[in-house]
Amino acid sequence: MKLLERLFGGKGELPAQRPYEVVIARAREPHWYLDGQVPDTIDGRFDMVAAVLAMLLLRLEEEAGDAAAVLNAQLAERFVQDMDGQLRQIGFGDVVVGKQVGRMMGMLGGRLGAYRDGLAEGDARLGEALVRNLYRGEAPEPAALDHVVAGLSRWRRALSQVPLDAIQRGELP
Repeated sequence: MKLLERLFGGKGELPAQRPYEVVIARAREPHWYLDGQVPDTIDGRFDMVAAVLAMLLLRLEEEAGDAAAVLNAQLAERFVQDMDGQLRQIGFGDVVVGKQVGRMMGMLGGRLGAYRDGLAEGDARLGEALVRNLYRGEAPEPAALDHVVAGLSRWRRALSQVPLDAIQRGELP
């Protein structure tokens, strides 16, 4: 029955749906685009989703055991499904969508490494990673960058206090 629900859009929730919905809601918060000067474009929104999702995926890396690894993989899969749907809605065809989604996954992986290193080395290094990845090399005003660095760092620290089972339920700060 679960297979039929997945194939035909039954009432069942997709794996990691609730935490992913929180990621999307957080990435769409207007302050990122207003105070943080993240470009309010398709690329800018993708980059903001990737930054917020990266903070959650990095949090899950801290957890031992299979449950966190499974949730991490499910969140990455939800990201792929979402990006696939977004590209199709824009009007891209099958061949282009496959290539673009593959490229986006590579970009997410690169951002994970950059943000992991940036968080480990302090706000200045995270800021450098954000300029390269979120702002695509064009630094915003210093106050805008500070806003995004502080917001992502604050959320990352708050996530470290949330137990895995709460994350699985989408109960995120």
